[in-house]
Amino acid sequence: MQQPPSNSETNILKTFFKHKYLVYRLIKRDIANKYIGSFLGIFWTSINPFLMLGLYTFVFSVVYQTRWGINSSDSKASFSLVLFSGLIIHLFFTEVLNNSYLLVISNVNYVKKVVFPLEILTIVCVGSALFQFLISFLVLFLAICILNGIPPFEIIFVPLTILPLLPFTLGTSWFLSALGVYVRDIGQILGLLTTIILFMSPVFYPSSSLPQFFRNLIKLNPITIPIEQFRNSLIFGRSINWYELFLYAIMSVIFAIIGLYFFQKTKKGFSDVI
Repeated sequence: MQQPPSNSETNILKTFFKHKYLVYRLIKRDIANKYIGSFLGIFWTSINPFLMLGLYTFVFSVVYQTRWGINSSDSKASFSLVLFSGLIIHLFFTEVLNNSYLLVISNVNYVKKVVFPLEILTIVCVGSALFQFLISFLVLFLAICILNGIPPFEIIFVPLTILPLLPFTLGTSWFLSALGVYVRDIGQILGLLTTIILFMSPVFYPSSSLPQFFRNLIKLNPITIPIEQFRNSLIFGRSINWYELFLYAIMSVIFAIIGLYFFQKTKKGFSDVI
């Protein structure tokens, strides 16, 4: 049976620093397991984004003739950079969503046989997805340098545009990993949810092209603000909306606290259900 959590385990920061080496090893193992036995191995982390980028670019710039107004010609190369910048954020967030509901039920040994800080499973999940995001970001950065030359000065603010998304993603993962123990068919719902998140965010279109009502509506999408601020600093060279980003950061931290609280309250029954 899982032992009651100690004082250190109820504080996620203390738990993380106490088990930081374990977190690192688990993230490394999770990344390796994704590509074990494959011929190209970890190179798939950069190949997959390129393949998806090519597909979406063809559909939305050639078939549907989507335009972003980047320049007079609005070349397919420019469109690809804008599309890719939104797509990698969506992939990061939805990878965590799709893996989170299985975190606890796929690690039964951690629940029943050892005293293990189950909260760090979520950190491992997010860390693994973040590694994929960083590889994709490197690909995007190199593409920008090749196609557009020196990136704008505002690129120094890129980490600040992504940082607020992390606590929200952690909170979502804690909530889903706990809920997945009790509601096993949640995976079917997540499949639909990730599609809704994709098309209800400014990945394939600029939010400025929408009527005001729908602009406000897609702000409820948790990845809308990070995508827009990320693009502004990385591609468009525009200043960040600090007020909007600050409010988003506060809401993300609050959501992370709620998700962690839900996880810690429900984990007492994990061993009985599993």
